[in-house]
Amino acid sequence: MAVRVGVIGVGVIGQDHVRRLTHVLSGSRVVAVTDADAARAHEVARRVPGATVRATGRDLIAADDVDAVLVASWGATHEEYVVACIEAGKPVFCEKPLAPSGDAAARIVDAEVAAGRRLVQVGFMRRYDPAYVELKGVVQEGSIGLPLLMHCAHRNASPPPYYEAHMAVTETAVHEFDMVRWLLEEEITAVTVLRPRPSRHGGDVQDPLLLLLETSNGVLVDLETSVNIRYGYDIRCEVVGEDGTAELGPVSPVVVRRDGALTAPVPPDWQGRFERAYDVELQHWVDSVTAGEAIGPSTWDGYAAAVIADAGLRSLGSRDRVPVELRDKPDLYAKP
Repeated sequence: MAVRVGVIGVGVIGQDHVRRLTHVLSGSRVVAVTDADAARAHEVARRVPGATVRATGRDLIAADDVDAVLVASWGATHEEYVVACIEAGKPVFCEKPLAPSGDAAARIVDAEVAAGRRLVQVGFMRRYDPAYVELKGVVQEGSIGLPLLMHCAHRNASPPPYYEAHMAVTETAVHEFDMVRWLLEEEITAVTVLRPRPSRHGGDVQDPLLLLLETSNGVLVDLETSVNIRYGYDIRCEVVGEDGTAELGPVSPVVVRRDGALTAPVPPDWQGRFERAYDVELQHWVDSVTAGEAIGPSTWDGYAAAVIADAGLRSLGSRDRVPVELRDKPDLYAKP
């Protein structure tokens, strides 16, 4: 029997997930949607056979015909909806960020620990990207020796209209915060945010930024965030080890030589670059709901990323090195 999914928030990524759950993946069907824009919710529901529109996120969560919930609404609403899902005993996939602050994410941790079982998967899709999975495999099998440095870049052609200065840390760099923890299997212990000469395209957003992350085993990670770089969506990562390096491959599988030039197409946005990762991620979630066990990126992972982001925002304001202080990790999130 297919998992009956309710989707809260049907903006760009919410609609992409509705399409994915309806036409790409197996074992799921979208039965309800809701959005702050009621007209948009009705338009999305019209395109999905059998889907209904619920007035609010809480109405959707309480609906008897909804087995599991996907939260893709504005980040500030995530805590309310995820906690409500936990209290209702319903599995929930929450797009990043899990919550807008470490304190808010900690309250979700508390709610899930009180429930006594994992119900939450956080949308850190890079863990499912084939290139990142292969990169982690190379690092973990040890052929380049112990990791010493990482060089990362997260570049967008241009930001959406609602993008604000803090989002370079909370919405953009947060992907690398989780990726570094996952790939190296260690915690980030301090953040320093530096401000280079600003781009003329930045407007009110300080762009680019250079973040320096320190890990528990002494690896240093530099991360460039550029959200107005114009040429396309470009994600880079190189791990420098004792005996060699490993890095993500080219952004395009096709290189064209023509008219005295060599070109490789660059994806225009995140959808083109990570489409396969989103497919694998959501299928993994649907399968885990069917199996009755949440095993993807956890509430603890979302909490850790939120605390790192808090430290990054403090450093952005002060330009100081800011330690990352996590609470004790509950047994619920210990590795099996």
